[in-house]
Amino acid sequence: MKLKNQALIVTGGASGIGARSAVALAAEGANLIVADYNIDGATQVASELTQKGVKAFPFKVDVSKSAEVEAMVDFAVEKLGTLNGMFNNAGIGLVKPFLEMDPGSYLKVIEVNQHSVYYGMHYAAKKMVALGAKGTFVNTASIYGTTAALGSFNYNAAKAAVIMMTRSAALELAPHDIRVVAVAPGFINTPILGSDAGMKEMLGRQHLHGKLIEPEKVASVVAFLFTDSASAINGSTIPVEDGYQVFKNS
Repeated sequence: MKLKNQALIVTGGASGIGARSAVALAAEGANLIVADYNIDGATQVASELTQKGVKAFPFKVDVSKSAEVEAMVDFAVEKLGTLNGMFNNAGIGLVKPFLEMDPGSYLKVIEVNQHSVYYGMHYAAKKMVALGAKGTFVNTASIYGTTAALGSFNYNAAKAAVIMMTRSAALELAPHDIRVVAVAPGFINTPILGSDAGMKEMLGRQHLHGKLIEPEKVASVVAFLFTDSASAINGSTIPVEDGYQVFKNS
């Protein structure tokens, strides 16, 4: 087990990439805080992880609120005894044409998808430095952090920011033996895509294998990035998009 007794937080842990990543991290021996606004889902995931022999606790959090993120970090240290990193994964989508994107629609996505990553890294890194604990942050960016999409001005802006925040934080935290990396998923078969089968098929065709990517595929990369095997990866954003960018540029 490459992460035995590591203390980690996963946001957006109630479903999708977050839930599957929590399972993958637990399989490597990590103890976890499963954080989500959906406390019922987080509780279910934490219960499943506990049955696998690791410590796991649910925590209800609105990641767009700095005070709640700070409280989550304190809760993690209280329950797990230390902190070795966080998977900043919580996110939402809100599609609107640019000319119809009012400030509320813009800021809602920015606050959840971008500001939460800053809050998570800031409060967790401060705690880790105070504890003398080395570790890793993994942030969820997106293919839309580098590729523009119609109706996604808010999402494009947030995910592009996550990519640069990952680089900047990696630079600042390296002296403390804390790595910061990101994953950039393609179109993943999770609830955020909704239930429109035609839309899902269209999105899947943009991958080289012509289908949506299952969240377990992203989770396996996330788990690897937390391990010492990935110690030479720092500040980078790793695409998990089945050739989307190659396909788009070919």
